[in-house]
Amino acid sequence: MTEPTLHLPPDLQQELADLADATGRRPEDIALDAVRHRVQKEASPVRVTAELLADAHADLLRRLGQ
Repeated sequence: MTEPTLHLPPDLQQELADLADATGRRPEDIALDAVRHRVQKEASPVRVTAELLADAHADLLRRLGQ
């Protein structure tokens, strides 16, 4: 798998570097945590909606699966 490249504006890159320095962490680790948090936050409502749709159309989905 290829590594994604994150292009940040210079001011945000500096803030990330400062935060990493202040917390003793690598900038990559802080960015990874931020991405994980955002994906979990966005995925939760999407998952709920998908489950509601699947429940509402369970009979149709069962018939299509046969």
